[in-house]
Amino acid sequence: MVALTSDRNTPRADGDLREGPVAAATTIFAGAYVMRDAAGNIVQGKTAAGLVGLGRAERRIDNSTGAAGDLTAYYRPGIYRYANSAAADAITSADVGNLAYAVDDQTVAAALDFIERQNAAGKPWFCWWSGTRMHFRTHVKEEL
Repeated sequence: MVALTSDRNTPRADGDLREGPVAAATTIFAGAYVMRDAAGNIVQGKTAAGLVGLGRAERRIDNSTGAAGDLTAYYRPGIYRYANSAAADAITSADVGNLAYAVDDQTVAAALDFIERQNAAGKPWFCWWSGTRMHFRTHVKEEL
């Protein structure tokens, strides 16, 4: 491909309903924060390495007795209000737009020391990165 020389109608899928295979032995509740594992299956949000955040589950899926891919989960990416972690991990207004860390399928945390505590306890963790203001060779004014 070459660089554009005229306007382009670029399609977007922001907020559209999406779907994917559910992991084996998994129950996902409607409204839960869902993630994709390394095998491409959808799991409930949790603190674990190798997971990628997807969005909110649109309906309950009970694949507790099934194999990976037996059922399909429907989810929507977007901005949702989940439970805030407690004490030092709590997200404040100063943290809006910063990294958030999944604790479980309905709780997020803000503090980087959450990672340090998880590592010290030998537990995995998940980090969601928003590239909203990041782009190759793009510089955004500080006041934005």
